[in-house]
Parts: sequence; structure tokens; C-alpha cells
Amino acid sequence: MTTQTAPAEKELPASRTGRTAPTTTAVSGGAAGADQPAANRGRTSIADVVVVKVAGIAAREIPGVYDMGGGLSRTIGAVRDRVPGGRPNVGRGVKVEVGERQTAIDLDLVVEYGVAITEVAEEVRENVISAVERITGLEVVEVNITVNDVRLPDEEEPAAVAATRVE
Repeated sequence: MTTQTAPAEKELPASRTGRTAPTTTAVSGGAAGADQPAANRGRTSIADVVVVKVAGIAAREIPGVYDMGGGLSRTIGAVRDRVPGGRPNVGRGVKVEVGERQTAIDLDLVVEYGVAITEVAEEVRENVISAVERITGLEVVEVNITVNDVRLPDEEEPAAVAATRVE
């Protein structure tokens, strides 16, 4: 009897300067054969976009996180959200690198004025790690957080500004 295993995927690179990881990651390589347990027959693959979405949703769950992404991506996202049939982009502000068993995540956040940024960052990091590891089974080796902006209480929404300029 022959046992087949999934081809080895690339490991998470030590240097995270470029995107070298595959877009789909094999989390478990199963064996073929009717004599194998059902749970081991086949292979499970997780696309990078799955990790991006899970991390984006988990980060937005934390109080004090107003939005995610840089200024231009937030503006484009606000316009996209107003288009009929458009869906919000939960992956905005999230970049991931996925290896065979590990992932590293970078988040760009906008926080509410008055919150303790270090506390919000800790809570985001804990929630993202917990969600990604629980849902995907990948080990999260790091979550890097960049706070790009602070939302002031009297600031208008980018889409609201655009809407008032054209009538």
C-alpha cells in the first residue's frame, strides 16, 4: 500500500520584505486509501484571503478601532460601500504572509480619539491571534499593528463630504 502526502508548501520567510508565500496553504496533508480514517482522507487548503478576512473581522470587533487601512484606501472604501450592490471590504488594512503552518499579519488601524492606543493594540493583537488560530489552525507568529490615524469626534465621514459637494 502506498501513502501519498501533500506536496510541501513554502515556509513563512524569515524576511517579510516581499510576498513569497503561496496564495493557498495546505494545512493538513491527508493520506489516500480506504483503510485510512475518514478525517485523514484528503487535504485541507486555506487561501490567504481567508486569513485576511478573519483577521480583519477580529480587529474590527475591538472597541476603539474606528476603521482600518490608509487614508486613500479608506476613502475608496467609503465610496465603494455607498455603491448599490457593493460590499464592505473586511480585508482593508490587512496584509498577511502564510506559510505551511504559520502566518504573520500586518494591520493598519484608525483608532478613536481618547482610547489608550497601546491597550487597543494589545486587545486587537490578542483577538486576531485567537480568531485566526481557532478558525484556520495556523500558528500566528506575529501581528504587527500600525496606527495610521486618530478619528476625532468632530470629523466628518469621507463619503459624507463627497456627497455634500455634489447635488
